Amino acid sequence: MRTSIATVSLSGSLTEKLTAAARAGFDGVEIFENDLLASPLTPEEVRARCADLGLTVDLYQPMRDIEAVPGDEFARNLRRARHKFELMRRLGADTVLVCSSVSPQAVDDDALAAEQLSRLADLARDSGIRVAYEALAWGRHVSTYDHAWRIVESAGHPALGTCLDSFHILSRGSDPKGIEDIPGEKIFFLQLADAPLLAMDVLQWSRHYRCFPGQGGFDVAGLVRHVLRTGYDGPLSLEVFNDVFRQAEAGPTAVDARRSLLVLQETVGRAALPEPVVPTGVAFAELVTPDAEPLTALLGALGFIRTARHRGKPVTLWEQGDARILVNTGPAVRRDGTQLAAIGLESPDPAAAARRAEALLAPVLPRRRAPEDAPLDAVAAPDGTELFFCATGRPDLPDWRADFEDTDPAPAPAAVRRIDHLALVQPWHHFDEAALFHRGVLGLHAQESVDVADPYGLLRSRAVTNADGSVRIALTVGAAPMDDTVHAQHIALATDDVVASARRFREAGGSLLPVPANYYDDLAARFEFADGELETYRDLGILYDRDAHGAFRHCYTRTVGRVFFELVQRDDGYRGYGAPNAPVRLAAQHAVRTLTGG
Repeated sequence: MRTSIATVSLSGSLTEKLTAAARAGFDGVEIFENDLLASPLTPEEVRARCADLGLTVDLYQPMRDIEAVPGDEFARNLRRARHKFELMRRLGADTVLVCSSVSPQAVDDDALAAEQLSRLADLARDSGIRVAYEALAWGRHVSTYDHAWRIVESAGHPALGTCLDSFHILSRGSDPKGIEDIPGEKIFFLQLADAPLLAMDVLQWSRHYRCFPGQGGFDVAGLVRHVLRTGYDGPLSLEVFNDVFRQAEAGPTAVDARRSLLVLQETVGRAALPEPVVPTGVAFAELVTPDAEPLTALLGALGFIRTARHRGKPVTLWEQGDARILVNTGPAVRRDGTQLAAIGLESPDPAAAARRAEALLAPVLPRRRAPEDAPLDAVAAPDGTELFFCATGRPDLPDWRADFEDTDPAPAPAAVRRIDHLALVQPWHHFDEAALFHRGVLGLHAQESVDVADPYGLLRSRAVTNADGSVRIALTVGAAPMDDTVHAQHIALATDDVVASARRFREAGGSLLPVPANYYDDLAARFEFADGELETYRDLGILYDRDAHGAFRHCYTRTVGRVFFELVQRDDGYRGYGAPNAPVRLAAQHAVRTLTGG
């Protein structure tokens, strides 16, 4: 199907918006009136620019407060419409969006609304234009799609149809099944937006919190299925009002938008994309550092052993159980010091995983590789983290470890079994994009978003996982741009006995994050512990949580650069990440940072 995007969904000048939409692969655009009014380009120049970019102008919008008004007011509306229709002719747009009236002058009279919309359609037809009538969720008298359709049907004008908007329909809780009663040829346009499920005024919800399909809580795919059953053959168009998108760079936002429509089309059976290849584990985590000594000392205290060195790059492999950490001291040193730069994901079919990523606008990254190096493909996640599609120990596929030469014997049986999960800090304007990326490109399941109180703001977190939990990635973002540099990334290491692991770490010279005594006083009130158990947790800085499935014990190392480690013990199928303890951990990290000046 053809895809389109409203210029209001992107930031920047009209020229920048059009360029971003074309580069992301959209077929057309909706021109939002304010974008045209603010542009130095004439309508003819905008039309030519769209043609040069391969874009059609699918809709001009919006025309407001037209119908069910007194005669003198309607006469003024027709005069306004004549000017707009002439402008549309110059622009090359053949469909105009008319929103249901919110004017205090509008009356509750469907017959009058139908009669006046019919007269507007007469004028539009004379200019070769169609009128798409849309019910605003906050319309004064018309606020539901079925009500708008009854008026259009009553008018019976060939140049008058309806526009369906997923936000206006789903935000009101309307049943979209009734869409199937509308003839497809009378649905002149379809606008799509998702949104988080919020209890707030619908107008504010619409103007500030819409997001792209698959990023919110609406069943946009279900609505689209109903629309397609009518025979609708117009474009799938995105109209998203979002404060974050308005401040983000237009190019990446347009790519995120286009990816959302590709995933949506796949969901409703209208796009043939390569099948998702869900990762089955974490092969490695790669840390880039300008100073290896503090990091390798930390790894040594955790029980990792340096087992190999890359043949041609300054990268060493540290192992413990099935947990593997690469330490890269090459020239690509990050400004913020030690940082999690890449993740190796075990893939049943690395080549197919790369094809899926490229089909969803995540091209394989160029990589400097010697002829003898393993042919590893990597793509960039929205936060810039490189994701490698790997095979470890598979006789039928290249093994990434073949690039390394052994330096020490393989580690003895160790306390750490594997990487339990990774926490990645997202740029503040890429949080929703990241969830859609990991779900769409990697086939991971996105859990519900949670908010965590930080001493200096609010932290949002959303985990993405595979079915058995062997891949868990927690995506986090702060409440403001400044938080990007405050919240560190971390690697959680699974152990069967966190108490023993914490003691070994401390005895090896490692420093655990100190936890306030008040936390343990509260823990004693909420849970029952065996004699001496809580005192042990207090001594080692171990935190505790429980869900319906089991218990969770975990503790944290001090931060090196922007990275710290977590030792975790999951018992009896615990599924969470210790979210109730996050405010305590964040406060403790802030306290250490303040004390050390780091």
